[in-house]
Amino acid sequence: QVQLVESGGGYVQVGDSLRLSCAASGRTVSRYAMGWFRQAPGKEREFVAAISWGGGTTYYADSVKGRFTISRDNAKNTVYMQMNSLKPEDTAVYYCAADRLVGIRDFYRGYLEVWGQGTPVTVSS
Repeated sequence: QVQLVESGGGYVQVGDSLRLSCAASGRTVSRYAMGWFRQAPGKEREFVAAISWGGGTTYYADSVKGRFTISRDNAKNTVYMQMNSLKPEDTAVYYCAADRLVGIRDFYRGYLEVWGQGTPVTVSS
């Protein structure tokens, strides 16, 4: 069984950068599509980014395109998300997710096998 643990969240200023990490344990996730969602206070969870198991395909929410970059290191069983030019509206708890069967194009729907506990990101203006 796969467990996911996020790290790297924190309190930053507008325009700053953060790099989130999601470390998987229990089994290799080299054949899992993986990605990130976020949930802001009082709002529904939303898709942020996803990456195919081989790393060759990525998808982003329009709100983060050009600012966030998702990547993975299958040797380390870890997925990353580099977040640049952070805005107050990026404030949320960020969750990592993984799935063996869901195609990368459907990842955004959120019906996924494994979820992490989340790491909070606060962007102050």
